Amino acid sequence: MQLSEQEIIRRDKLNALRELGINPYPANLYPVDHTSKKAKENFEEGKKVVVAGRIMSMRDQGKACFAELQDSEGRIQLYLNRDVICPGDDKTLYNQVFRKLTDLGDFIGVEGELFTTQVGAKCVRVSNFTFLSKTLRPLPLPKTDEEGKVFDAFVDPELRYRMRYVDLVVNPQVKEVFMKRTKLFTAMRTFFNEAGYMEVETPVLQSIPGGAAARPFITHHNSLDIPLYMRIANELYLKRLIVGGFDGVYEFSKNFRNEGMDRTHNPEFTAMEIYVAYKDYNWMMTMTENLLEYCALQVNGTTEATFGEHKVDFKAPYARVTMTDAIKQFTGFDITGKTEAELFEAAKSMGIEVNETMGKGKLIDEIFGEKCEGNFIQPTFITDYPKEMSPLCKSHRDNPELTERFELMVCGKEIANAYSELNDPIDQRERFEAQMALAAKGDDEANGIIDEDFLRALEYGMPPTSGLGIGMDRLIMFLTNNASIQEVLFFPQMRPEKKGPELTEDEKFIIDLLKAENNQSLATLKEKSALSGKKWDAAMKGLSKHGLTKVVVDGDNKTVVLN
Repeated sequence: MQLSEQEIIRRDKLNALRELGINPYPANLYPVDHTSKKAKENFEEGKKVVVAGRIMSMRDQGKACFAELQDSEGRIQLYLNRDVICPGDDKTLYNQVFRKLTDLGDFIGVEGELFTTQVGAKCVRVSNFTFLSKTLRPLPLPKTDEEGKVFDAFVDPELRYRMRYVDLVVNPQVKEVFMKRTKLFTAMRTFFNEAGYMEVETPVLQSIPGGAAARPFITHHNSLDIPLYMRIANELYLKRLIVGGFDGVYEFSKNFRNEGMDRTHNPEFTAMEIYVAYKDYNWMMTMTENLLEYCALQVNGTTEATFGEHKVDFKAPYARVTMTDAIKQFTGFDITGKTEAELFEAAKSMGIEVNETMGKGKLIDEIFGEKCEGNFIQPTFITDYPKEMSPLCKSHRDNPELTERFELMVCGKEIANAYSELNDPIDQRERFEAQMALAAKGDDEANGIIDEDFLRALEYGMPPTSGLGIGMDRLIMFLTNNASIQEVLFFPQMRPEKKGPELTEDEKFIIDLLKAENNQSLATLKEKSALSGKKWDAAMKGLSKHGLTKVVVDGDNKTVVLN
């Protein structure tokens, strides 16, 4: 492992602490009784406190030091005086341990009393401190100059997402996003629980990938010797519970879809789905707008939210527009009664990329997505989808070509999807069979598997039911003004880190020689390495293959340099 100069120095300090009899990683409990926030909010001059956290800044003034300690709720200033910390003749704890062996990022615990400095800062006058954890890598701390300009900020997205633990330490605003995420889940649970609905859990590993049209992740169960699929949706299991007699069930589910990744899609994501018996999609629209108004207030203290250049208001009620009217408004084309061939030609004439695998539902979806979706900025319910787009949805009570379905659009993105659920088992089977025909035709978004157990459940009878699904990751994006889903996931999926080549000991030795003095003659470097001819040839061949070194020929002189 190649260590930087800073990492070597910190390891030396680690050893020095141990030589002084100090355990850099003590196991015993540290009796914290205040956070930084609590100490400042309930400030009393002379009040004794015990706090712990990371050292984030230090100003050494010789016999005294000022430092800044960061814990889970913020920062508080510390004042350490040599003669207070070390009242006797032995000043090691202050002079050596704190001033020389403590680095930025180290965890310490301090006991002391609160006081106000001459400039009015609330501070802890430390009477004793305990080393709690030595950090072996330096934090990428930003620096601010006298004009307020920030340098060396930890802002590279790939590094931030890959090392979220560092991101959370040095970018406090990131932590606020995830605190709001938790507030959103808490608010939604409270809303549902107070309405009398029950939170449940359904399987993540499923024998059939059902409930949505998506490509699943596939695994294998060794004992049963069968393939299993990671959940793409929990819909069919929740409906089974409605069949079983529950009036209202909901679940926050981790779903997995083996598809593309972009700023609004992660292969692992969180959805909330709720199903309520004896309701329809009209009732669910009203419930949804009341739910989101409540959640926005609980998360941000207001129904208004900023998303990019847009101001969005989640206050109920929301506009309601049929899909047919939306397409007619933005394209001038009426989809009512059109055949698949007519829809195909209409989409082509609009400049939409189409192919022969697309059925009516897919073609209408493409027209709406390309020409209409982005126009809906304020929360808007798009209702009454064509039957071909909604295989699990009840036929519309007034028009059998349509279904009782809505999607909620905000800033041109869908954040909720709801149905009057299909509970006719014969109709459901026909819909499944139509999906199988589309899958056979080549539509990779159509579900080509019939869930016979779900159909059996419907045959035992499911009451009229309305269901709603909300993408929780996307919703918190809107509530925190983040355009990328990676910003609202603690650990978004990343490509594996690119690692350097594995080198042999001989190759490493030659690299070290060149790091000490680059651009050496081939003969001199070979002599310094003291390797046999066979080992030398193998090492040089390997370094050249890895692209780490090259031999520069100038007449009779041959020189080795690092790339």
